[in-house]
Amino acid sequence: MEPLNLAVIVKLEPDFSEGNVSYKPDGTLNRNETKSTLGPHSGIAAKAAFYAKVRYGAKISVCSMGPPWADIALQQAQQTCDADVLHLYSDRIFAGADTLATAETLKTGIEKMEGKMDIVFSGHRASDGETGQTGPQTAWKLGFTFIGNVISYDVNLEKRTVVAKCLLTLNGVPNVIEEIEAPLPVFLTIDPSYKSNFTTVSQRIAFEKYQKEAYERARNFKQSLKVFNIDELGVDKTLVGLAGSPTIVYQVERIPKGKATRQAEVFDGSNSEHIRKVVAKMREALSAMVIK
Repeated sequence: MEPLNLAVIVKLEPDFSEGNVSYKPDGTLNRNETKSTLGPHSGIAAKAAFYAKVRYGAKISVCSMGPPWADIALQQAQQTCDADVLHLYSDRIFAGADTLATAETLKTGIEKMEGKMDIVFSGHRASDGETGQTGPQTAWKLGFTFIGNVISYDVNLEKRTVVAKCLLTLNGVPNVIEEIEAPLPVFLTIDPSYKSNFTTVSQRIAFEKYQKEAYERARNFKQSLKVFNIDELGVDKTLVGLAGSPTIVYQVERIPKGKATRQAEVFDGSNSEHIRKVVAKMREALSAMVIK
């Protein structure tokens, strides 16, 4: 049986948890002054790929388009999925790309990876874009069957097929699970609720083995890293960056900061008076509860 060959698309995104997001005067994000990290949805996609590493011994390649410091996201993804190869597509010409131009760069990069890809993973969306378009558009450009909102999947190596469960909203009814079987190659976007389950002893042993390997690789991630500029990638310059972006942004408005509606009070656990106040507040809250 042929081993699985996987690719994961990840993105460097603003770390909104830091609370120090910086904006330019025109309201757009100032990425140079905003701390960045591996996008949370990209991290989930990397976990989904790691499942295939543990279950099927798959080879994993991770790619990203971004500035030179986007290699941080690749390192974090490698630590998550034990990637064998890291690709960074970095060139000033790629700047200003919309989702369609980004998909062209990613598609070209994936096609340059060693071996034909069986499954390509991406996150549900990016936290700084929220369009959810890059994954489906990359699948379309690759000519791969697209399956979205995946919450679990399994691969039949003999038949070369994948069976994926997807979380949908159907006719207004939420949390409908649809099961789809498709021949490889496929493109999977992973739902935020995805969780890997390793149910046998052999799977758990493999999990520990590859997890340890992932930490070792991530410590020396540049040994796995290949950086491509536009000439090295060989992509059509008219299809990437601003030149390849049909999207027109007429106006950008900064989202106003929400008003605080909650008040916090700090209590000292070593102060008996403070403890009595806390107990009194708990009694007050419990007395207002209706237990059915």
